[in-house]
Amino acid sequence: MLVVGIAGGSGAGKTTLAEALVEALGEVVCVRHDDYYRHRPELTFEERCRVNYDHPDAFDTGLCVAHLDALRRGRAVERPVYDFARHLRSTRTVYTPPAPIVVVEGILVLADPRLRRSLDLKVYVDAEPDVRLARRIRRDIRERGRSWESVLDQYFRTVRPMHLRFVEPSKRYADLIVPGEIDAQVVASVVEAIGQRSRR
Repeated sequence: MLVVGIAGGSGAGKTTLAEALVEALGEVVCVRHDDYYRHRPELTFEERCRVNYDHPDAFDTGLCVAHLDALRRGRAVERPVYDFARHLRSTRTVYTPPAPIVVVEGILVLADPRLRRSLDLKVYVDAEPDVRLARRIRRDIRERGRSWESVLDQYFRTVRPMHLRFVEPSKRYADLIVPGEIDAQVVASVVEAIGQRSRR
């Protein structure tokens, strides 16, 4: 099994690249690091809204690594599903069997040493800040039930500072850096890198 990590800032194009790899390669399992946010039911909704979700401590990365290890050993896992509107884990999980290629995507995938050690290929998607912000606003309003004001507040309060502190520096660990405009050429370059790693 080959584990591919895709990192980059919020709105850089990580999910787009992951979905393109599924289409190009077929037997690929995608694991979203975002689904491994810690479950914090002991906090009120207002308190959960103030949590810094862009800091490494917001994630249960240990569980994510354990699931990757299980998949590598040929065992299926029940991945968590995160409810971004309520800031809680959903009661449902996703049954995930092993696959020849597992793609792990998230802003901090390359920032955590435990997760980096689980990766066979590390990819960083590099996009301009204004592009990332515009994409994040559109996604959070359409898909996560957020208001324009809450998206901007979170961006300036935690997203941007944590990007500069953790995400951008993690680029140095990447085996491959690709632009945030995900086109056929970008996908082909990642597919080629996966092929090279799988032949080692």
